[in-house]
Amino acid sequence: MDRISALRNIEEALREFEAGEADLEATEKRVIGVLRTYATDFEGDEEGLRAYQAVGAGRADGLVVVADSESAARERIADLLDEPVAEIDVDISPV
Repeated sequence: MDRISALRNIEEALREFEAGEADLEATEKRVIGVLRTYATDFEGDEEGLRAYQAVGAGRADGLVVVADSESAARERIADLLDEPVAEIDVDISPV
């Protein structure tokens, strides 16, 4: 899914919510689904960029970031969680 398709799907979900055709829970699920699909289909404009997901225990589990390597992904996750890289005890794998 490209960025434009993702934005259109999110806009449609919001329109349905505003029109009362969907409740907040359904809208959240739909938007999360669009975002997850976009992240897993992500192909960066810059060569080497891809989506990586943290898998393991703790707050990092399930986080998806875009980076050019597993080590860069680990650093981005550490920055997002405001924790030292050494404390991020997860496996980082391409999505």
